[in-house]
Amino acid sequence: MTLHKLTVNGKDYFLDTDAATTRAQILDALRSGGDYVRIPRPKDGRTTHVLISAGVSVTWTEITVTDPPASAGSDGRDDDLWLEL
Repeated sequence: MTLHKLTVNGKDYFLDTDAATTRAQILDALRSGGDYVRIPRPKDGRTTHVLISAGVSVTWTEITVTDPPASAGSDGRDDDLWLEL
């Protein structure tokens, strides 16, 4: 699975599967001299609108996520590292 991380002026946004649309909107905003781009936030269901213009630092990172190791518990956590309180 691939996660998409968009960093705008040092603020990270993790994108859902519609990353190609967001990337196209960012390029359109840059080509038109600047505009707000809708950034969906899948984790909490909210949407953020970010101003994208020529002076804004934008970095796009694709992160490949692999399956958890076989020794991890059913929830993906390594049970040896968790303490019950």
